[in-house]
Amino acid sequence: MPDDPTVDLVRALAQAMDGTSLAEEGPGTECAWESMAMILEFGEGYRSAHGYAYPPGGGVVAVACRWPSIEAAVDAYLASHYEPGDRLPVKILVQLDRTTGRYRVTFEDTDEDRWAVTPRNYRTMREELRPTFD
Repeated sequence: MPDDPTVDLVRALAQAMDGTSLAEEGPGTECAWESMAMILEFGEGYRSAHGYAYPPGGGVVAVACRWPSIEAAVDAYLASHYEPGDRLPVKILVQLDRTTGRYRVTFEDTDEDRWAVTPRNYRTMREELRPTFD
């Protein structure tokens, strides 16, 4: 079966998140989340991956991935959707419900403020980003 760049991207994000942010939360938290929302940003001269993990019971944990740990999967995913020289989206939202295996990838081509988390909106935004697949 050929590789699926979308599945590889989701897997890379989940593994990188488990290996960095959640590991710092304490013992036993690496597998404690059941869904995640990660925002990939493609700014002028920088890249970032940050978002939230949602443990069972309704909690929320802010997470991030170190770019080098996901770079190959991101590059392969982008290559499957864009030709060399094409303008990349400004952001990509990747949502995963680990209990069902369902995922969604949403592109934002122009609005750099979409999914922006600020001190004023972080409580609302972390719930808006929570994966729901109805």
